[in-house]
Amino acid sequence: MMKPANYSIGTPGKPWEQTEKQQWKMQQTIKRSYQQEVINKLDSLKQQFNIEQYGSLPYDEQRYPLFIAKSKSWLQDRPVVLVTGGVHGYETSGVQGAIRFLESEAHRYLKQFNFVVAPCLSPWGYETINRWNPDAIDPNRHFVTESSAAEARLFIQMLQQHGWLKGQQSLIAHFDLHETTDTDNSEFRPALAARDGIALENWHIPDGFYVVADTAKPQLAFQQAVINEVEKVTHIAPADDSGCIIGSKVKARGVIYYDKSSLGLCGGLTDATYVTTTEVYPDSEHATDELCILAQVAAITGGLDFILNQQ
Repeated sequence: MMKPANYSIGTPGKPWEQTEKQQWKMQQTIKRSYQQEVINKLDSLKQQFNIEQYGSLPYDEQRYPLFIAKSKSWLQDRPVVLVTGGVHGYETSGVQGAIRFLESEAHRYLKQFNFVVAPCLSPWGYETINRWNPDAIDPNRHFVTESSAAEARLFIQMLQQHGWLKGQQSLIAHFDLHETTDTDNSEFRPALAARDGIALENWHIPDGFYVVADTAKPQLAFQQAVINEVEKVTHIAPADDSGCIIGSKVKARGVIYYDKSSLGLCGGLTDATYVTTTEVYPDSEHATDELCILAQVAAITGGLDFILNQQ
């Protein structure tokens, strides 16, 4: 349903200028601690993984250093698996699911894979529980060359330095951990419509877990293996009456496709053979915070087990 954006900032139909963006930024507040909930947990993993800083967000370099965790026992002939979380900072289980995987399951696969885990690409967004960064930019539409989003730009530079960017050394897999929440419709899509001066189109929020494959290399059997493992933990999102999830046609149960590179999505950054974006629904009456974290971990292990069975 299309309707004029009704938002507390700006004039409906008129895109924001810098004044409105600054007004929006001034309304944001710190609600949780990146230091306590992410950095301290990574520090506790230093005996098992190499924790490396790849940059700092320019908004506050001391408060927002950026980290990856890498396998200590790195061997060049092992396939490399990339896990990303917190591209959208408000999507909590993506961040905590990436960390939980390192804490609880990664050890089972260390002889088969080299791991690179970036648990929180958007720490300012994590602390303020936001989809955007302080410049009112959605990082997950800006994973492009010379990106205007620092979160995306610094991550791209890291990938390039290690030879993992698209066109360089191929990774075997990339798991990009996300959530779809009720606040997508109540806050973030209205804010987007107001910022861009466009009509608002809300979508049906699916109750359950689903994945987004890359149109260029969907690897449907891999996506289904992820779904099957997650279903042991939580329920899978059904299609709506139009056979869609968030406006995209369902290709298999719990699976939709996006053209990730053209949309500037994190999942389109590499030439990984197997790529999936997970989407957990934390607002379901059947979900808990812990269940959502476990679903993210199950998505990774289900995908890894599938890959091992192909070798």
